Amino acid sequence: MTATRVLDELGCYLLAGQPRSAREILDEVADAERLGIGTAFLSERYNKKEIAALSGAAAAASAGIQLCTAATNHNTRHPMVTAGMTRTLRDLSGGRFTLGIGRGIPLLQGAYGIPPITTAQMADFAQLMRRLFRGETIVGHDGPSGSYPVLYLDATLDEYLPLGLVAFGPNTLKLGGRMFDEVVLHTYFTDEATTRCVELVKSAAEEAGRDPDAVKVWSCLATVGDHVSEVDRLRKTVGRLGTYLQGYGQLLVDTNGWDHAVLQRFLSDPMMGTVAGLDVVGTTDQLEHAASLLPDEWLACAATGTPAQCVAGIRHQLDLGCDGVIMHGSTPAELEPIVAEYVASA
Repeated sequence: MTATRVLDELGCYLLAGQPRSAREILDEVADAERLGIGTAFLSERYNKKEIAALSGAAAAASAGIQLCTAATNHNTRHPMVTAGMTRTLRDLSGGRFTLGIGRGIPLLQGAYGIPPITTAQMADFAQLMRRLFRGETIVGHDGPSGSYPVLYLDATLDEYLPLGLVAFGPNTLKLGGRMFDEVVLHTYFTDEATTRCVELVKSAAEEAGRDPDAVKVWSCLATVGDHVSEVDRLRKTVGRLGTYLQGYGQLLVDTNGWDHAVLQRFLSDPMMGTVAGLDVVGTTDQLEHAASLLPDEWLACAATGTPAQCVAGIRHQLDLGCDGVIMHGSTPAELEPIVAEYVASA
């Protein structure tokens, strides 16, 4: 299908999962744009998904779709490197690029020797970026994000810099409402958790004197149609949720009010203990075994089934108060029948 209008309320990730080649982003962003998807999101993994390189490729291979990093970590680059990257990408894309940051995964950061990220650091960093894009010269900054003798980008620059934030816990959600333009929620949130998160963001925006409607809250909804092969469906649903549980299961279970005993049973299972990154390296047998350990209601926090069923799941997220839905886990080509149904049933 070729879109007749831009679906600003729909987003997708480029290079979802484990692409064979980073070059696939060139076709994927073109597919997403052809379908009318409003925003293409880019996540970062250090193997072959470095965010600046991918964003540049996506910007050059597209003409109208919005691009947003969701997310990179602010402390893996010097602020001037990030500022220069952001300005270059906004120029390259004709203003279509939004810098999105997040807290990151503590286990991975600890293994790499990257300091853990705090809410105060992200707030401080956001303020620095906004000042640089107003053309300010910042002298003697000493704040949560670091100490810098001088930060300077371009005195002729005077623009408002849109920023995105991937948010999970209440402090990050409130920060998103106070200071950011777009907030991306986590995948596999229950309805109650989603509603609560939206309310936290919007209330924080209002308390900060901002228009709550000006802060766009994105649901990140695992969207996997039954036209995808069974093994791929397992990997994109069971595998992805299992990997989240392995990485930060306590936080996800606490957020959703799920049973901690189920999490412990999953994590202590002998087979699961041998798999690091279930969505990446899990075999079919391991994925099927993982599915037997996870309650149906946990896996139901997704849009699955026929295109019509997936669309119903997407529209439900909008009914919960989200401003947009990222159809997570599937490539634009895999999303085509779902987007076609969404348009046809509007």
